[in-house]
Amino acid sequence: MSYPTLVGLGEILWDLFPDGPRFGGAPANFACTAAELGARVATVEMVSAVGNDPLGEQALAALRSHGVEVGGSPRMDFPTGTVLVELDSRGQATYTFASNTAWDNLAWSPTLADLARRTSLVCFGTLGQRAPTSRATIRQFVAATPETAWRLLDINLRPPHWCPEVVRESLPLANVVKLNDHELAELSPLLDLSGPEPLRVEQLLRRYSLKLVALTRGERGSLLLNASGERSELPGTPVTVADTVGAGDAFTAALALGLVLNQPLAEIHRRAAQVAAYVCTQCGATPGIPPEFQLKHS
Repeated sequence: MSYPTLVGLGEILWDLFPDGPRFGGAPANFACTAAELGARVATVEMVSAVGNDPLGEQALAALRSHGVEVGGSPRMDFPTGTVLVELDSRGQATYTFASNTAWDNLAWSPTLADLARRTSLVCFGTLGQRAPTSRATIRQFVAATPETAWRLLDINLRPPHWCPEVVRESLPLANVVKLNDHELAELSPLLDLSGPEPLRVEQLLRRYSLKLVALTRGERGSLLLNASGERSELPGTPVTVADTVGAGDAFTAALALGLVLNQPLAEIHRRAAQVAAYVCTQCGATPGIPPEFQLKHS
């Protein structure tokens, strides 16, 4: 059986928490969770770069331990990415990123060209495009995927490592957009979106001819809207929060698998919300997904 191929495209890094380092980076978190959720139904690959240093070796080992293929993530003579993570009293995270790291210097290659041609869904973001080299490579990869591929843009604004131009130039490359309520508020003036949240989501969908927009709203739940006019809205799931790191990436991973498997919108949304809520109850971005969440071929 030929499985669809999902690709996480962008940053690999280590989250430096007060109690020690944890593996992270939104596309890497996405890839790890997608590989666990989709172990029976999909192949997941990570496209990034790591350093010739112990953290680089550990990063590749971490990806493999979750079932992620790493042939598209070379090692190079730049440091593996790191980010200082600080948590407030509610477990909300703030991030300070190291600069000029390996993933900033990801270059195009025949290996990436081959992988792009067989990609069913690629998840890319704005943070991974902060440096010119990786920005060009990410855009070339997305453009090289088949016309039938899902191109999922995870907005993922991380001040000061984003600019309006990157957002404006990335949206036309995508056919699916995922963002949170804070990002929607930040981008609304930039993109000339107005009105209540659902209306702004619809404006975003129509303006960029998207197939789907997913809006996550923390404790207020989430909203999915597709090009056919289908809408799914769910309230927040009450849980005891350990930290919120990786919850949005877990939501995106479940969403992506549902899309490549052509599942109904309501079913996709339900699983995405459940997986994100579970990750909130655990420490770290990729705590491991219980078997009951795994997808199976119908």
